[in-house]
Amino acid sequence: MAAYTSIRTPIENYVIEKVKEMRVAEGLSQRKIADYLHVKPAFIGNIESPKRGEKYSLNHLNELSKLFDCSPRDFLPENPIY
Repeated sequence: MAAYTSIRTPIENYVIEKVKEMRVAEGLSQRKIADYLHVKPAFIGNIESPKRGEKYSLNHLNELSKLFDCSPRDFLPENPIY
């Protein structure tokens, strides 16, 4: 089996993990997030899967900031990721 290489950048992975962390902390399912964003539940599953290339757009993050009552900046790291 070939070694797996991420098809997303470190910053994209950071954002995805941050959203997932907030989702889990609030007790929200992938389906609830999908319903809120008006996307298919499989899309959120694909975003959270490290083997897929799907990711959140800036529009998604803006909408999620409304859901989580936070700033879109809260999904980003304090410092650049190298």
